[in-house]
Amino acid sequence: MANKKKKAGKAKKRRAVRRTAAKSSGLTAGEWFEKLAAVQARLRAPDGCPWDREQTHASLRTYLIEEAYEVLEALESGDDGKFAEEMGDLLLQIMFHSQIAKEAGRFTVSDVIREVHDKMVRRHPHVFGEKRAKDSAEVLKKWEQIKKEERAAAEKKKGNGNGSKEDAKAGSLLDGVSRALPAALEGFQLTRRAARIGFDWDNVEGVFEKLSEEASELREAVSSKDTRRTEEEMGDLLFAAVNLARFLHVDPEIALKKANAKFSLRFRRMEDLAVKGGKVLADVPREKMEEFWETAKRAEKIDTAKSAEAREV
Repeated sequence: MANKKKKAGKAKKRRAVRRTAAKSSGLTAGEWFEKLAAVQARLRAPDGCPWDREQTHASLRTYLIEEAYEVLEALESGDDGKFAEEMGDLLLQIMFHSQIAKEAGRFTVSDVIREVHDKMVRRHPHVFGEKRAKDSAEVLKKWEQIKKEERAAAEKKKGNGNGSKEDAKAGSLLDGVSRALPAALEGFQLTRRAARIGFDWDNVEGVFEKLSEEASELREAVSSKDTRRTEEEMGDLLFAAVNLARFLHVDPEIALKKANAKFSLRFRRMEDLAVKGGKVLADVPREKMEEFWETAKRAEKIDTAKSAEAREV
């Protein structure tokens, strides 16, 4: 009976996705885009939505980040309907910011689209031009060089430099890595850019050795009771871990997010186990907490196995 319900649920989900596709098939992507732009303009109009009218670029920052993470969560869920919905919410943030800029006479969503269109053509000369690239590594290397040349041209436009190739060479390969990124993502981007020109480990063992070296230096710093050095060495260890993730083609931010979620799930199960025993977790002895933790881990493995079985049905 349970398997029948699962199959019915999956079939219902597939039908819902097909119905959604059918509904949108009457209009082109461009026409839907125009309709969305019109909705956002209406919401920001004098007789529109009070909340939408109050928003600024600054007030929307949190929503932009939240929507990006919700897209990742939906992607992981395997639910196409949810994935499409969350990508729409993220697109809405772009529309929102563009509408605010349009009202101030700065730029429009058309400018946003044109910029990214021209950028993609410009940075793929091996597709849209005469140049050729033998593999993805060469593509990435040329991509970074083109970005440097673009930055040099932008500096020339501002009156700094003449936009020559010499200016491009003078700039750093690391220019453009935003300091506003979360620390793990910033480290990931920095090491990835360096690796693109060959500044990288020959194999993963070298990164593991570096990780061990940094761990040893952190131990020494802790033993010396030097707070400043401990912070520095802790940072070096974390940076080495991010570099290892990058070398293994793992996004450290996403990996850490998953680890956070796993810890949260296990801890909440520990709290439930304590309540079932008539206590709150804070009153449970440490040894009992460890037992709860192991019980939570076993329950997690069972849930994972069940989910895998459900996906195969």
